[in-house]
Amino acid sequence: MSRKKHPEHVNHERWLVSYADFITLLFAFFVVLFASSQADRKKQSQLAAAMQTAFTPMGAFEAHSKTPPLDRTAGASSNGTPAPIQPPLPTSGAADLAAEAIREAGIAAHIQKLLRESTAFPKLPLDSITMRSTPEGLVISLREAGFFPSGSADVRANSLALLAKLAASLPMAPLRIEGHTDNVPIHTAQFVSNWELSTARATAIARLVLEHSTVSPADLSAAGYAEYHPATSNATAAGRAQNRRVDIILLRHPAPSQ
Repeated sequence: MSRKKHPEHVNHERWLVSYADFITLLFAFFVVLFASSQADRKKQSQLAAAMQTAFTPMGAFEAHSKTPPLDRTAGASSNGTPAPIQPPLPTSGAADLAAEAIREAGIAAHIQKLLRESTAFPKLPLDSITMRSTPEGLVISLREAGFFPSGSADVRANSLALLAKLAASLPMAPLRIEGHTDNVPIHTAQFVSNWELSTARATAIARLVLEHSTVSPADLSAAGYAEYHPATSNATAAGRAQNRRVDIILLRHPAPSQ
């Protein structure tokens, strides 16, 4: 006598296994996304802090500082001279722009620290030295009020020591030094126009850089732009004062050819 066959039990809950695997994978995916977003946010915060510290307008000394800093040897070697900064590493591609900006912010912050910690120089007018980042590289602007008499290309004697310290801190990298003026015409026995004045000032700073830095003459150039590359409008006295400047540009390394 044959046994009675019982109907096979169908498991209607098998879908829960696949669903659980799917939920697990989805959870892992969102964990990876969350971790990536946190890392990017941290990098962005570091970049923003570095840029804000280094590229805000500043004078050679803090206006409210009444006492010299306690540490007077920061940024200097054993013989008391500032150690040159290592040049930025060559970078290429849009993804490396943030890294390049951070390197330049580090250079700017180092120069700013050297200037603020030095007590050997007379106090210069506020905003005598400013720094900013451009697509070409870091720009160090020397305003006329702190470094040149009006209508002259002779560097002020009380700023020579400061310029020597600044030059010694520059990296061994390509530099371009630009002279700029406002739009007020000049015609003297020494300078026929603003072209001659701006070029002479750029050359004077270039000579100081070569004397006090490790920059190779082959990596340095000087040019005068007269009033034709203003930093701001010449409509006001304050604007004209900002346009009378010499810019030291730490040129970025060109991207390697593919």
